[in-house]
Amino acid sequence: MAKRSTASIPTYKRRRKRSLFGRIFGWIVRIILAFIVISVLWVLAYRFINPPITPNMAVDIVSGRGATRDWMPITQIDRDMVRAAIAAEDDKFCSHHGFDWDAIQDAAKRNASGGRIRGGSTISQQTAKNAFLWNGGGYARKGVEAWFTFLMEQMYPKRRIMELYLNLAETGIGTYGVSAGSERYFGHDASAMTTTEAARLAAILPLPKKRGAIAPQGFTRRYGNTIAARIGSVARDGLDACVYSGITAPPKKAPPKVKAEPRPQPGAEYETANPPPPVEQQATEPEPQPSAPVTAPVSNQAAPPPAPANEAAPTNLI
Repeated sequence: MAKRSTASIPTYKRRRKRSLFGRIFGWIVRIILAFIVISVLWVLAYRFINPPITPNMAVDIVSGRGATRDWMPITQIDRDMVRAAIAAEDDKFCSHHGFDWDAIQDAAKRNASGGRIRGGSTISQQTAKNAFLWNGGGYARKGVEAWFTFLMEQMYPKRRIMELYLNLAETGIGTYGVSAGSERYFGHDASAMTTTEAARLAAILPLPKKRGAIAPQGFTRRYGNTIAARIGSVARDGLDACVYSGITAPPKKAPPKVKAEPRPQPGAEYETANPPPPVEQQATEPEPQPSAPVTAPVSNQAAPPPAPANEAAPTNLI
């Protein structure tokens, strides 16, 4: 069969061979479009569905640390915990749209001057990281985090962002959410907390694997005291008003009294559940006393008289 001449094929039906650069560019465009569609649907789903698992939880499960979480709606979480989170992490939470540019500029200046690197992330940015991304990753992850933050701010009310943050934030090794953290450190859930408990739990959020909320020392203790003092300012200035817009805030309740459990003693794991009864101490017999020398019994008969000295002993005669 003779090959058909391309001259007879209309121009609009001719196949044009794309260059390598064109093919690569086409794949990049497809990947970007797929990422946009998937991310939008993913964020929209979490508007109504609580995340079953997050990347950070998956890492802890794979590494053997486990992932404990006790989901609690925002209408049940103690309001002091919400205020403590705002006081510690983002006092402009209700006024910004996902990014606090003043805090970002201040953090950039501090980091440029050297010393300990600090971030200027808002609660919205931290929620995006906790729900959809992972810890670390540098500027590449920060860029993706900004995209998810933008989507959340467009699709979620502030109440939903705070609810996700308080239930997904890491509050200890293998512990996620303020309710599970409160159970871990204080023995009760987050529905009723004291100001000190809420402040101490908020103080460990930046470094949950290295800080503890029970009897904190040094910087963590001072930081917790500062947060506790700021909680009153947040309440007075209404900095948490957007969280409870359109709903009734939970009433303040006193936390239950929890009996402190005794700490395990070294070597307790080797003790049996039913130890044997104690061995009674047996009475020891007294040591025998040395007996008196034994003497021959004294007879009443007189001893026979001795033989005469001049009497010779009898001899045997043969």
